[in-house]
Amino acid sequence: MNKDNIQVPTEIDSEIAIIGCIFLDPNVIFQVADEISPDDFYDARNRLIYRTMVELNRSGSAIDATTVSSYLNQKNVFEQAGGFEYLSKLVDYGYSTENIDTYIDLVLNASLRRNAINTLNNLVQKGYDINVDAFEYIDDVERTVFDLSKRRKVDEFRGIKAVAEAVSQQTIKNAARDGEIIGIDTGYNSVNRITQGFQSGQLIILAARPAMGKSAMAMNLAVNVATHNNNGNATVAIFNLEMSAEQLVERMIACESSIRLNQIKNGRIYKNDWVRFNTSVEKLGKLNLYFDDSSGSTIASIRAKCRKLKANSRLDFVVIDYLQLIESEGKTQIEKVTKITRALKLMARELDCPVLALSQLSRDVEKRDGEKKPIMADLRDSGSIEQDADIVMFLYREDYYNKQSERKGEADLIVAKNRSGATSDGLPFIFTPEFQRFKEKKEEE
Repeated sequence: MNKDNIQVPTEIDSEIAIIGCIFLDPNVIFQVADEISPDDFYDARNRLIYRTMVELNRSGSAIDATTVSSYLNQKNVFEQAGGFEYLSKLVDYGYSTENIDTYIDLVLNASLRRNAINTLNNLVQKGYDINVDAFEYIDDVERTVFDLSKRRKVDEFRGIKAVAEAVSQQTIKNAARDGEIIGIDTGYNSVNRITQGFQSGQLIILAARPAMGKSAMAMNLAVNVATHNNNGNATVAIFNLEMSAEQLVERMIACESSIRLNQIKNGRIYKNDWVRFNTSVEKLGKLNLYFDDSSGSTIASIRAKCRKLKANSRLDFVVIDYLQLIESEGKTQIEKVTKITRALKLMARELDCPVLALSQLSRDVEKRDGEKKPIMADLRDSGSIEQDADIVMFLYREDYYNKQSERKGEADLIVAKNRSGATSDGLPFIFTPEFQRFKEKKEEE
């Protein structure tokens, strides 16, 4: 190999692209900072600018051209970072945040190669030293290669002593609780009894055929969690890829006020009901409910927004309606859903909170003769939903299929899978479509 043709591994364009993406959408910093450090940037100007962005984010400051310039000037490194001309170029340059994962991988790959080359070159030079013992040298080589390999994206082993201590502390904490709930209170006694409350890191799937009321159940759960946890200050993030935030809140007001949804939509509210309407709006307005109704959401964008919310305040519960609408790469729908469910499970663990994702069921339910209660095999598009989920629940209404049913207005919440507890063939509920409300059915009812 001609040494004159050897070039240091770099990805300057990708470094610029990452900085440009952060200027375009500061939320991207949460994802980037988790995976690469300022030292991974080869260009000194990019390294300074990115380090500034990371430090601004840690301090809770906004990230834009003004804050970055001001910070660089305070550190007397503005000209070293390229000055006004270079910074303006990065701010104005257009990049797509959809490709951020690719940019990160390219920069990290080049950084790892440079680090390996420099480290191994030092080892080669050391090997020429006649005063170095051969066996000590080999040990040094093995240790150095091992240290390099640790920079790969892998988790460390955890010893049983540390894990056992963590279990002990959690058990002591649970023992001090009142009642059976060790997770977040769902607001439904029957669901709490089966699940012991939704647990941190769980992926919970709520599936049903269209018009069964799964969106209404999800909104009921969201309001319940916000109301019944952390003294009414629990934070819930709601991603709806099908309806606007206004439509979701209309449903919440209908449920809270017992005013028909169609009346709220058309404004034909009876004079005596306006007090209830205004009271419900005021009550809901005090809850920590945050909506994102962006179309074309990806797992990366959902994760970034959740990270930001958690960093700025806290995050207790995430609701996604629904997973088949999340954009993902894949040749088939099955491949896409497989990637989505796996990513949602990892996101739940990373955010350390339960994630509820709604899912469609296949049409096979309608094709069956007789019993039409959904089963695991009815989960649409992929067996990965069943595999990745900690809890799988189905909504079923007999009167949906049989208009003459004696169970008019009744619904069953079927807990088909529960890694942490029992299952159920059907927790009984009363569903009132005009109020978008699910209410537990008591025995006397």
